[in-house]
This record gives sequence, structure tokens and C-alpha cells, in this order.
Amino acid sequence: MTKVVGDKLWLTVIVSVATILFTWIVSFPIAIYSATHQYSWTDHGLTLLGFLGLATPNFLLALVLLYFANVVFGTSIGGLMDDRFLDAPWSWDKFMSVLAHLWVPTLVIGASGTAGMIRRLRANLLDELQKQYYVTARAKGMPPFRALVKYPLRMSLNPFISDIGGILPSIISGAAVVSIVMNLPTTGPMLLRALQAQDTYLAGSFLMFLAVLTVIGVFLSDLALAALDPRIRLQGGATR
Repeated sequence: MTKVVGDKLWLTVIVSVATILFTWIVSFPIAIYSATHQYSWTDHGLTLLGFLGLATPNFLLALVLLYFANVVFGTSIGGLMDDRFLDAPWSWDKFMSVLAHLWVPTLVIGASGTAGMIRRLRANLLDELQKQYYVTARAKGMPPFRALVKYPLRMSLNPFISDIGGILPSIISGAAVVSIVMNLPTTGPMLLRALQAQDTYLAGSFLMFLAVLTVIGVFLSDLALAALDPRIRLQGGATR
């Protein structure tokens, strides 16, 4: 399987990690600002962008970007590197070529995830900002940003920590449909071709690997939740 997967696994990891970092870096500041400035013009504009991001399929956004890049700029933005590096061994020039092409699939794949995370984090923060512990902290004179980070933001991260169980296998599987549309040499199209060809060994090994990553991701998310939220404890047993 290692010979068959080759560089596809590493390219998938690079794209997926870049997408996750893009999603978190963009969504967290926007969601915090939107929640703390509820019903402002900026909040309404960000909400509109969030709904557009949720409503637009990733593969459709990829097709639109490919069309405009070809018609307006006369260039192709498909692929993850220049053609001369496709079968070449890894080198600094090949790595820089991957980085130069990386922003387009990162933007396409991360668009819907970023919009969804903004909406979820905003809703969680709005719920936490109305609770008594935050109101009491502000009444005692705690600075707004410190009170926000120490209490409501920390409690609002629980759903995202729980998502680690799904994020970890997605780093390996990649976005298959977007990868096919944009001609990305990742493992998503490879798995799809293995399923279409009924390659039991390759598809079964790949799916087993994803299942193991899911179990590991859920375990890590449980540990992180126990460390993040004091209301969650690892000890079992009934309480009286």
C-alpha cells in the first residue's frame, strides 16, 4: 500500500492541515466579533457571508474559480504543483511549488467549514454570554476580553474539541469530490478509484486505517474535553 499511495498521502496531509488551520484562524476572530457585536451591520454582513458559504457546494466553488482563472487570467489553478514536479522526488523547489498552489484548494475546501464554524461558535458564545457567571465576572470589574476568553470562549469550545474524532481521519481521506474537480493528487480520488475497481485490498486497508484514526481521534477528544472543561471528569462510578 505504501508504494501505491506514495506522495499522495503527504500531499493530502498538507492540504488537510492547511485547511484546518485556515478554518480556525479565520472563523474564530470573526465568530467572536460577531457574537460580541450582535445585530450590528458587521454582524449582519458576516452572517450573510456565512450563509453563502454554507449554501455553496465546495465543488461548485472550485468550478467557478477554475472558470474565472482560465477566462480572465488565462491560467489554470488546478493541481498542487507544476507539471515538471509531478514525478520528481521531493526537493525544496517542489515543496515551494506545492505551497504556491496550496491556497486555492485550501480556500475551496475550507469555505463551507469556515462558515459552519463561524455560525456554531457565534451561537455558542451568545448562549454563554447571557449566563450568570459571565455577568458576575463583568460586574466585579474583570476586563471584557479577559472575561470573554476565560469563561464563555472556553465553554464554547466543547463542540469543536469533540470534532477531533472526525477531523483526524479527514486529514488522511481528503475532499474526494473537490480533488477530482481540481485534479489534486491526493488520496481521495485514489480511494474512489479503488472502490470503483473493486480493489478490495487497497480500499479495505484504507478504510481500516480511517477507522483506527477515528477511534484515536475520539479518544484524544475525550482527554482534551476533560482537560478543558472542569465539569467533565474522567473518573467513573455513580454519585450519591
